[in-house]
Amino acid sequence: MEQKPYLSVIIPAYKEGERIARNLEECEKYFADKNYEYEVVVVIDGSPDNTAEIAQGFSTRLKNLRVIDNKENHGKGYVVRQGLLEAKGEYRLFFDADGSTSITHLDSFLPEFEKGYDVVMGSRDITGSHIQVHQARWKELFGDMGNWAIRIVLGLWSYPDTQCGFKMLSGEAAQAVASRMVVDRFGFDFELVVLSKKLGFKIKQMPVSWMNEEGSTVSLTGPNGYFQVLWDLWKTRMRLWGGKYKIGEYKR
Repeated sequence: MEQKPYLSVIIPAYKEGERIARNLEECEKYFADKNYEYEVVVVIDGSPDNTAEIAQGFSTRLKNLRVIDNKENHGKGYVVRQGLLEAKGEYRLFFDADGSTSITHLDSFLPEFEKGYDVVMGSRDITGSHIQVHQARWKELFGDMGNWAIRIVLGLWSYPDTQCGFKMLSGEAAQAVASRMVVDRFGFDFELVVLSKKLGFKIKQMPVSWMNEEGSTVSLTGPNGYFQVLWDLWKTRMRLWGGKYKIGEYKR
């Protein structure tokens, strides 16, 4: 029987040809002295540039690197979901290809699973967090309003930042949550958090050091826009009311 890796690292990537090499180099350096089995799964979201080729070029440097090269663009939520379900690790981290949150946060995240937590999520809005480089003011303003809308609509009062792109799940939680997720775009983060909560998984929020990286595809309108996120928020609430996520079918 094939031995499962201890850790899976999932990196969703779209138009990251200029930045993903730096992130993979950091992964290479980070894992150089680790004595556990790991895999790195880069999931390409139909990127029109050379992101896939650059990632594949690290196959001789990063042990157990896999590149899933989707030819069509579906959205970040789609490829994160795909990565969580394709991964084999006992614990599964996904984080952004631009390196806005360093993989070195694993040093503080992994011990939380030994304390009984099933989901450990980064937050930029709790004590101990640090924003090294801020987003444009209008993005921060819309982000703050969006976070309040998420807390009100989904009842996630204790989670001031569901959208931070650095989250870890146990293998069991990843399978149970990701198999129920349906949001393909940026709204997938709050869907993941509310499903983790509804399914009874124990969640820990951890402060992160975060810096804005230029090149984001987030906009006001369009498929990756704030209005789309709000629409997905309302649809998530409706699915919860309608029992579409089949929460009751899950037994731990």
